[in-house]
Amino acid sequence: MRKNILSVFFLFTCSLFLSCGQPKEVAEKESGSENFSGEVSVVESEVSETLQYLASDELQGRNTGSEGIEKAAVYIENIFRKNNIKPYFETYRDSFETKGTTGYNVVGFKEGKDPQLKDEFIIIGAHYDHIGQGETVGNDSLANGANDNASGTTAVLELAKYFADMDTKRSILFTLYSAEELGLVGSSHLAQKLSGENIDLYVMFNIEMIGVPMKDKSYSAYLTGYELSNLAEKFNEYAGAEVVGFLPQAKEYSLFRRSDNYPFYQEFEIPAQTISTFDFTNYEYYHHVDDEFELMDAGHMTKLIEEIIPGIARMANTPTKEIKMNE
Repeated sequence: MRKNILSVFFLFTCSLFLSCGQPKEVAEKESGSENFSGEVSVVESEVSETLQYLASDELQGRNTGSEGIEKAAVYIENIFRKNNIKPYFETYRDSFETKGTTGYNVVGFKEGKDPQLKDEFIIIGAHYDHIGQGETVGNDSLANGANDNASGTTAVLELAKYFADMDTKRSILFTLYSAEELGLVGSSHLAQKLSGENIDLYVMFNIEMIGVPMKDKSYSAYLTGYELSNLAEKFNEYAGAEVVGFLPQAKEYSLFRRSDNYPFYQEFEIPAQTISTFDFTNYEYYHHVDDEFELMDAGHMTKLIEEIIPGIARMANTPTKEIKMNE
């Protein structure tokens, strides 16, 4: 979420909740089925490993155009390659120029199996850049960006690993954006490029700042632009649980327009929305040098990713497009 709401964020106090979720048994995945049954398994140690690397000092805050973000891009590409997620373009890189530097979106592709529905696409995305340096606290000026947005990037990579082994009717693009912190530049570039190719985009599902759980909510994450489509209703129906809900502050501060979902909404006029667990009371280190891996709750993240999987699976397999914009 964009820098211009920084002042709002610091008005709230931090209330971290630590959980100790453990991996579940591996699900049975119904090849090509519109239904999803069985439990899912996301390995907490793998979530933690990826998150820790992306938020490490080695990556120097992942500023667009830096050596650190290049290392992050290579890390993402290697996970895609290892799990047989193919490049959508000639390579995994979707490059663009901004403010005198080259940025790279990283785009992985899983082709659907249905002869007709494979030409319909779902995008699962997150930005993997951060601001590099922040205001110095003590001797630390490095803004590692663990919650913003190494957490969302980690979730996209875990979903890519999971769905790599699952047949789906629709195709899925796993997209990680650079230059979000410079004004949604990377996602805007990719949205325009895909629009120019006239792809049939069904839903864009964006993940932003999920590193700590919310407090006293009946749902696990909130959805920006909640009232604009039936995505929340259908997603919860698909998941068989109240995974996403409405957060009044998200509407109050126009968060729908402040993350990488928005360029896809503008270009395609389809349900393109963001989930997050940063609820304005549970984390005070937005664009702060203390946004560190040690404050993240990998157990909570693992559980949330597991809760997301059935919703994505049904979304990718229903015979018709059930998720729509509200009139």
